[in-house]
Amino acid sequence: MEDWQPNCSIELMRLRAQMLQTIRRFFAEKNVLEVETPLLCSATGTDPNLDFFATEWRMPHMRQTLFLQTSPEFAMKRLLAAGSGSIYQICKAFRNGETGRFHNPEFTMLEWYRVGFDLDQLMAETGELMTALFAGIRPLTATQSISYQDLFQTATGLNPLIFSLPDYTVYAQRCGLADADRVCGGNHADWLDLIFSIRIQPNMTQGVLYMVYGYPACMSSLARINAENPLITDRVELFFDGVELGNGYYELTDAQEQEQRFDREIAERAINNQARVNKDQRLLAALNTGLPDCSGIAIGLDRLLMILSDSPAIANVLSFSIRRA
Repeated sequence: MEDWQPNCSIELMRLRAQMLQTIRRFFAEKNVLEVETPLLCSATGTDPNLDFFATEWRMPHMRQTLFLQTSPEFAMKRLLAAGSGSIYQICKAFRNGETGRFHNPEFTMLEWYRVGFDLDQLMAETGELMTALFAGIRPLTATQSISYQDLFQTATGLNPLIFSLPDYTVYAQRCGLADADRVCGGNHADWLDLIFSIRIQPNMTQGVLYMVYGYPACMSSLARINAENPLITDRVELFFDGVELGNGYYELTDAQEQEQRFDREIAERAINNQARVNKDQRLLAALNTGLPDCSGIAIGLDRLLMILSDSPAIANVLSFSIRRA
């Protein structure tokens, strides 16, 4: 039985330790506080694109369902509302149903929030951190900030901000995406995700860190709608060599709008016959108290380590992947 052995080499373990040291040094120099929040919580996110792990907490005369967190976001926002100031966290996160070249159901995430930052300031700081992480390890030839609309429209000829099902269907047929109609139906966000992942990501210039900002409003998640253009949301995603590394927002602070988004996602989960979830009432209470104006981003550190080490799969950079855990 050989699967007792670690997936990665000692050299990769050292590279991971170096990466973590660089991150902690970077934020210490900027006076950003490292925090720790629970990974086992009474609520979880409502995002229909994410599945979760649930377990049961048993005590005498009591049983309660608890969830392994898909992200520390909700708990970190509660700290922000309590007056923590700018914070970061390096922790494990858990997503069910995800395994493959770029996915392991348990993975390491860096998430940070900068009080008083808008999306442009967050993107600038993210570029600084990535430059520090790549230094002396792998060439980072350029950092390119580009709007989602410009990138999408240049590559496909389609306007991602205005959904035209006939136009998207014709494009899919022309590109040989035979199952697009069945997979996406009339869901604009699903069409965008499918086309972007198949037609745009693989063709990104190698060695360039892409910061793609200004996502269509239908892909807002927990980001606020842009104040000047209601068709876009203040969201950014990071890509390197066509691999998605991170997702950031100019954070939504309106508790009422956040609850409405939760309700829409819960309704979509019901339509899709997905597991039922409840709104995180503690997060909503924190937002009602007042979340400071801030921007935040999460980066998958295992994927980043794949890039830094030029490894072919996420399993190669883990001590023990899910199949050896």
